[in-house]
Amino acid sequence: MPLIALTGGIASGKSTIAARLAARGAVVVDADAIVRDVQRPGSPVLADIAAEFGPHMINPDGSLDRARLGTRVFGDDDAVKRLNAIVHPAVRLESARRFAAALAADPHAVVVYDVPLLVEARVDDPWQLIVVAHAPADVREERLIGVRGMDETDAAARIASQVSDEARLAVADVVIDTSGSLDETLRQTDDLWERLPEHLAARAAR
Repeated sequence: MPLIALTGGIASGKSTIAARLAARGAVVVDADAIVRDVQRPGSPVLADIAAEFGPHMINPDGSLDRARLGTRVFGDDDAVKRLNAIVHPAVRLESARRFAAALAADPHAVVVYDVPLLVEARVDDPWQLIVVAHAPADVREERLIGVRGMDETDAAARIASQVSDEARLAVADVVIDTSGSLDETLRQTDDLWERLPEHLAARAAR
């Protein structure tokens, strides 16, 4: 079972690539969805977040106030580390469970882990291939402003808070340039899928 990591900065088009790979037959495991799942109401992770950052991080219905927590930790490296120490181990366990379930269902499945924080948290895991969705920071900033409605300051801050493009590109086996049209991104993704055995063999040979 090939286990492929797909990463990229905010507004890099990573989700578009993941959706295309899923349409071609890959089993996509979404790290962001796992984060939401392990932080569900009543979960140990949510209890630990409340203990660390205060009960006001929990909404009246028992769910996590993501906006409040995001505001609390954004720009505070120590707070981010404390939050990651709570969340990352649970995400790692749940992702491993989902990888195993995919393998059990189909030993030949191609599993793609859609993971924004690969470089920060999971780069040393035993991936068979690392794929990076890449667009220059100025292009991604334009998308955050034009598509997601952020102002220029917020968009720049979100990009600056993430690991550098250079750090992501340094770990890439395959780079998909998403700075062009949607069709160009999909064409590169289809090419990745068609040439997957070649890419896997090249990585294994290193």
